[in-house]
Amino acid sequence: AARAARAARSRQALVVRAAEKQCVVIGLAADSGCGKSTFMRRMTSIFGGDAKPPEGGNPDSNTLISDTTTVICLDDYHCLDRTGRKEKGVTALAPEAQDFDLMYEQTKALKSGQAVDKPIYNHVSGLLDPAEKIDSPDILILEGLHPFYDDRVNDLLDFKIYLDISDEVKFAWKIQRDMAERGHSLESIKASIEARKPDFDAYIDPQKQKADMVIEVLPTQLVPDDNEGKILRVRIIMKEGSKLFDPVYLFDEGSTVSWIPCGRKLTCSYPGIKLFYGPDTYYGQEVSVLEMDGQFDKLEELIYVESHLSNTSTKFYGEITQQMLKNSTFPGSTNGTGLFQTIVGLKIREVYERLTSTSVAPVSAQA
Repeated sequence: AARAARAARSRQALVVRAAEKQCVVIGLAADSGCGKSTFMRRMTSIFGGDAKPPEGGNPDSNTLISDTTTVICLDDYHCLDRTGRKEKGVTALAPEAQDFDLMYEQTKALKSGQAVDKPIYNHVSGLLDPAEKIDSPDILILEGLHPFYDDRVNDLLDFKIYLDISDEVKFAWKIQRDMAERGHSLESIKASIEARKPDFDAYIDPQKQKADMVIEVLPTQLVPDDNEGKILRVRIIMKEGSKLFDPVYLFDEGSTVSWIPCGRKLTCSYPGIKLFYGPDTYYGQEVSVLEMDGQFDKLEELIYVESHLSNTSTKFYGEITQQMLKNSTFPGSTNGTGLFQTIVGLKIREVYERLTSTSVAPVSAQA
């Protein structure tokens, strides 16, 4: 009888643990072509495992699944295909082109541990393909144009990130890509940007006010009249007062610090590197801002900058530098975009650990 009681208690504990398994939901908002996919690769690298489409499924699936994370592209919740949008005269950014009811229902189901049959928007054909089954992961990332737009979906998100690329940098990047790689004319590039801008300003851009962290990419201030977008000034804007993460700071928390680290310990060619840190307000909210202008010549020397940053959520000395070196072929690896994307990835790990009261083992450099 005693053995049976112990067995019953053991089974009960297993059931309780299973019921307590928590799916943490992260939202990543940005316009298309703003580096969401690179950010996802950096974040997955911190948690380990290769992010791949669902096995044996649609080869044009937008979903990426790794050991711990599942990334869902919110384009899959378009309710109008490419032809439908053309007929109605709306862009892919317009709310009427999205099925927010289904987005909410499926996010809610995944967060509560249930599997869903999620639609697929085929970026190749522009059609809505048959649904694919998605199981509830440890960490669900919703990335796309509208993760914070619908209040019901927004309320399900545990941590929100917005990638804010300035018009000047976006234009420079698009010119480099579309003129060099696709043979588009300057006029056609300008026209395509202008056509999207009203909907972007109305529906996408305002979402950044709801973000816990914003990565802002701006033209450099180190080179006068630079318009090539090769040297970047990148800011990470971090909301104060969260119970789930601690904002990163440089030297002294709450102070205002400007630092040029170039010299004997950091190799800098023209135009050099400048870092800034300080308190600020962002849409009426208290924030801390960390900024980097310029780029690294030798990535391994990033350890010198990393050693002066605090509250980075690293598990060991040099983890940021290790991650940056491991992913050195990714776009933005020599400037603040790669550095701050890596830091946000570590913050996602911190948020997950605090919400689930678990500890995630750091990933080795070879993983």
